[in-house]
Amino acid sequence: MNQARAEELINQNPDCAYAALLRTAKDSMKEEPPEIEIGSTVKVHVKIREGERERVQVFEGTVIARRGSGISETFTVRRLSYGVGVERVFPLHAPNVVKVELVRRGRVRRAKLYYLRGRVGKAAKVPQKLG
Repeated sequence: MNQARAEELINQNPDCAYAALLRTAKDSMKEEPPEIEIGSTVKVHVKIREGERERVQVFEGTVIARRGSGISETFTVRRLSYGVGVERVFPLHAPNVVKVELVRRGRVRRAKLYYLRGRVGKAAKVPQKLG
């Protein structure tokens, strides 16, 4: 649901529970969500809590999927770590996701790159988008 439709529903019946839910979701959404494209290699900076300490950990990999819309939008990043494929699903608007850096854009012709799960080495690489 886009911002304009959410505003319209909130204004129609401001006392209903759904309007309160929309208001909360709208407040917790990021002002400018990161530009994430399928096939791109990204660095996701994530807050990690270890007891009392809090630190930022970087997860670098290829974006293989994106799903949902609004507050519940998520993206999946895959990387190979010591020969084992590791995938993490990140909520786009989560406060734990500090920032998403674009390393390089990938040239793909699919919306979901689940076929990369069965590939290893050079076969699992996504060609770089030029221009």
